[in-house]
Amino acid sequence: MRKKTAKIQDIFAQNLRENRRKCGFTQVQLAEKAEISTNYLAMVELGRYIPRVEVIERLANALNIEIYELFIVPLSPAMELKKLNESIIADLEDIVMKSVDKAFEKERKKQKKCK
Repeated sequence: MRKKTAKIQDIFAQNLRENRRKCGFTQVQLAEKAEISTNYLAMVELGRYIPRVEVIERLANALNIEIYELFIVPLSPAMELKKLNESIIADLEDIVMKSVDKAFEKERKKQKKCK
């Protein structure tokens, strides 16, 4: 059986809504900034309409994001968690390596003083 994929309209609607909320805008505020009606914006966020390219560009500009960010398929929670874990592990490895390097450098300086 084929896995159901999200429609581009739904992905766009979800990303638009999430980015609007991240910016702290109401639908009214974003509609004003993008020079569209609040009702139209509401329909776009519900996935009922997909705006023309010019409107997409105005929405992205109003949200201070790149246009492509409105079309990115969000990662599943499991993938987000995996990505976060990998990032944490990489950061910890970096911290440990820097600490080891500092310890070795300190030891080298001690040995030089003793000679």
